[in-house]
Amino acid sequence: MTNIKDVASLAGVSASTVSRVLNGKSYVNEATRQRVLEAVQQTNYRPNVLAKSLKMGQSKMICIMVPSIQNSIFPEITRGVEDVARKNGFSVILCNTDEDTAVEKAYIDKMKTRWIDGFIVCSSIGDASHIRALRAEGFPLVLVNRFAEEDIGKMDIVSVDSFQAAYNGVKYLITTGHRRIALAYGREELFFYRERYRGYCQALADGGIPYDEALVMRETSGSDSFYGMTQEVMRLDSPPDAIFTTSDPKAFVVMHALHDMGVRIPRDVSVLGFDNVNLSSMVEPPLSTVAQPLYEMGAVSAKNLLRQIRYKEQNGQLPAPVRHVLEVNLVVRRSTR
Repeated sequence: MTNIKDVASLAGVSASTVSRVLNGKSYVNEATRQRVLEAVQQTNYRPNVLAKSLKMGQSKMICIMVPSIQNSIFPEITRGVEDVARKNGFSVILCNTDEDTAVEKAYIDKMKTRWIDGFIVCSSIGDASHIRALRAEGFPLVLVNRFAEEDIGKMDIVSVDSFQAAYNGVKYLITTGHRRIALAYGREELFFYRERYRGYCQALADGGIPYDEALVMRETSGSDSFYGMTQEVMRLDSPPDAIFTTSDPKAFVVMHALHDMGVRIPRDVSVLGFDNVNLSSMVEPPLSTVAQPLYEMGAVSAKNLLRQIRYKEQNGQLPAPVRHVLEVNLVVRRSTR
């Protein structure tokens, strides 16, 4: 197998000169550079990427961890990460954790031994000490969408303001004449769902509408659990005239349940989602939703991670944590009146 010394001997230069030519990081006389490139071509030399990564402390690979790529928000986030990474010469390894902390820990342990340059984590839930430990160990790390309140100021975070986004969505329903607004509430252990619940409650209070616990549907076993709960809430003596869901997949289940009951959307009840996944414009009626900039979340998280990697390379430590709060917008379609 040809090595760098063979190339150097053929070109009549030192191995370090060959390295400088291939890395393109410092000036080399043009005639010398051409001799080296000709020698590389003649010997069919290919740099040992693994050896280089060990020497440079970089593998040009980053890891993104998601709960499940089948969850509609993560393909777009992942695409944002991949596009930015590829433009900067990095490859992306995707890990599905299936909401299993043991699987998440196992992936992290494997990735740490494979010279991963950094982690983008979208799967954090419950006790995430193993994730927080990554930064303490010096690994560049960005949390996307999922994070705990205590992570603010301590970890790099990319998210939206879930409280304000939910508040604005419910306020829209109130200003369009709705007074009995039900909520499809996600898993309470996730901070962003608690913030969306808080936004819902505050919007009701500011709109002079009493809070009614009977209108709050709390997730028990995944989004499918909202099918039965939706039919139950519609059978109340005073059923809702609108349902705000804390994610689009929940909205799809709610709409399915309403359709099977013969409830007309939006004539009988409006439905408002949260996410704006691709399918939201394709269901019937098309779903009004609070749109998260999913692709941008991925792109910003990748840019942030690369910034950390470069900063650490230059300074030997990670930069101070930053938080990026991205804007949302309300997309009004035909599921609300």
